[in-house]
Amino acid sequence: MADTTVEKVAVVTGGASGIGLAIAQRLAGDGAKVAIWDLNGDDAVAAADKINAAGGTAIGLTVDVSDRDRVEAAADEVRSAFGPIAILVNNAGMAGFKRFLEISVEAWNRILDVNLTGTFHCCQVALPDMIAAGWGRIVNISSSSTHGGQAFMSHYVASKSGMVGLTKSLALEFGPSGITVNTIPPGFIDTPMLQRDAAKGRLGPGGVDAVIERTPVRRAGRPEDIAAACAFLVRDEAGYVTGQIIGVNGGRNT
Repeated sequence: MADTTVEKVAVVTGGASGIGLAIAQRLAGDGAKVAIWDLNGDDAVAAADKINAAGGTAIGLTVDVSDRDRVEAAADEVRSAFGPIAILVNNAGMAGFKRFLEISVEAWNRILDVNLTGTFHCCQVALPDMIAAGWGRIVNISSSSTHGGQAFMSHYVASKSGMVGLTKSLALEFGPSGITVNTIPPGFIDTPMLQRDAAKGRLGPGGVDAVIERTPVRRAGRPEDIAAACAFLVRDEAGYVTGQIIGVNGGRNT
């Protein structure tokens, strides 16, 4: 039986680089028409151009997911270009690293606005298309830090933990409509963000090598590892998987 996720319309937020880009490329390779939403519009267009050059179908749009009006407008652009949204990957996010007592209200609100409220906006805008179709897939990219917390990142961990709770609630509410909602909390993935943290000494003594030594599979993850898990979750054959936390972390959290 052919998988009907091919040629469906997918939106990947924060899809211009790192994990988001790998997901966008994988879904396009699997046959989906992909809309890449990113705060950096030039990078989103460049990523879409790369997918199109490889034989896929994609568009890149400038989107701040914390801006509800822009999210709604971007969704309309996707519908005009490709049709109703069937797959949503909420990957856009921002991190923060600061002692808790030094976190400003503005910094706290900004991280929650992007990571959690941005996910809320995108889900609310895309879900009506999925309900009308009787089929939909939402994958929220959270964080392995939700398993045990992370010092100096309380605002980030709080926002990502909220994504996990939102995932479970939406799965219960929209399962009867043929929609699955799952979350992937990546663990130690080699991305530009990880390299920046390593350069600033945020990985602790020994840096990258020390973390790899503590990882059972003895390597850092790759964006493609997350993309592979996401590609499964959006397929027809994953229709009995919903409300789940699918850890992709090399065994560091079980």
